[in-house]
Amino acid sequence: MSTHTGTTDQAQPVGLRRAISGKLLFLFILGDVLGAGVYALVGQLAGQVGGAIWVPFAVALVLAALTAASYAELVTKYPKAGGAAVFAQRAFRRPVVSFLVGFCMLAAGVTSVAGLALAFSGDYLGALVDVPALPAALVFLTLVALLNMRGIKDSLRANVVMTVVEVGGLLLIVALAAVVLGRGDGDAGRVLEFAPGRTPVAGILAAAVLAFYSFVGFETSANVAEEAVDPSRTYPRALFGGLAVAGVVYVLVGLAVSTAVAPEQIASSSGPLLEVVRVADVGLPSWLYSLIALVAVANGALLTAIMCSRLTYGMAVEGLLPKVLSRVLPGRRTPWVAIVVTTLVSMALVLSGDLATLAATVVLLLLFVFISTNVAVLVLRRDRVEHRHFRAPTVLPVLGVVSCLALLTQQEAGVWLRALVLLAIGALLHAVTRRAVRTGGQPGERAVSGR
Repeated sequence: MSTHTGTTDQAQPVGLRRAISGKLLFLFILGDVLGAGVYALVGQLAGQVGGAIWVPFAVALVLAALTAASYAELVTKYPKAGGAAVFAQRAFRRPVVSFLVGFCMLAAGVTSVAGLALAFSGDYLGALVDVPALPAALVFLTLVALLNMRGIKDSLRANVVMTVVEVGGLLLIVALAAVVLGRGDGDAGRVLEFAPGRTPVAGILAAAVLAFYSFVGFETSANVAEEAVDPSRTYPRALFGGLAVAGVVYVLVGLAVSTAVAPEQIASSSGPLLEVVRVADVGLPSWLYSLIALVAVANGALLTAIMCSRLTYGMAVEGLLPKVLSRVLPGRRTPWVAIVVTTLVSMALVLSGDLATLAATVVLLLLFVFISTNVAVLVLRRDRVEHRHFRAPTVLPVLGVVSCLALLTQQEAGVWLRALVLLAIGALLHAVTRRAVRTGGQPGERAVSGR
């Protein structure tokens, strides 16, 4: 998978400063992949597959790696492109297709923020304060929106710190499970036990949909390719390295949780890793681990909310969404209308389903994006570039499409309905926007004040 094509390295035109080294890019991707999903969804996986929680994590890692190979080729081939929507436009030359791909990313983002709000307001928060979950989720979204409006300056240094916290919290669970097993209280045999009432294959496929949610995030790294040093060499290494490390950590967590705690004990918990802390009983306060989990969840929600509001703003500036969404605060220079609208959509989604359903909806929307990217890499093979780039074996994007279609078949009707409603809203907004542009609006015009 490390084949390169082309003969010479061409100097890139002047653009963004190439300041992200291979190591920082690796940590960026690892921090993007690792995060809130595993802190909240391990219990849901146990309910689907039983004690063999690690198996769907391993399956999801392989499936994610297939599509990651397509991203590695397209990002290194077009290091200034940055995003599945641009790849779709290059490959298919259909503006409506590229819009729908971009809107799928946006819809997945606001849905993910809603799911993370539910994760934040669950058992982890309950270990600190006794408050109703639903109102707490809505208050959490409001606070995230207010922070977003103040303006958040992203920092790679902060990302490194958060990655260390997230990895440390997960490795702590592995260590605590070893303590439980060492004193004879655990049961290592549970890691090979599957849930009764369904075949292992059916359970693994159903759980893989949720496990896949824990791996999404690698696709956003396409947006920083232009700022990476020698992306043709560093990006594939950082991408596959980040996924591999995340996969190993997730598999270890799956093994640890099922060893330390019976699957039925964590299946109904929205703070499943907290159960390991309680069973280990080594003097670590539950509130302390809950705080670690809440920081991971809150950080993921905030970063995703920032992405959603900026993506909405950018699409409005380009005339793909109503122009009102491009309005910014005069002082803070933050896209306040986009922030308000995306937050309200996330609030509505919080009221519409539970964490597992919202996570499955995120996966469904991203599967369409991944199918587009896997097909685009094959279509664009006829487009030659002069610089060296990663080239995935042809079988990988083909298998990537097949794997995405397989995961789509595991989605329930309610998940399909929620995703289709979001896409219908996007198509309607796009149609209204195009009509406004035809009747005199300027697609590139943007508001620079709050008026």
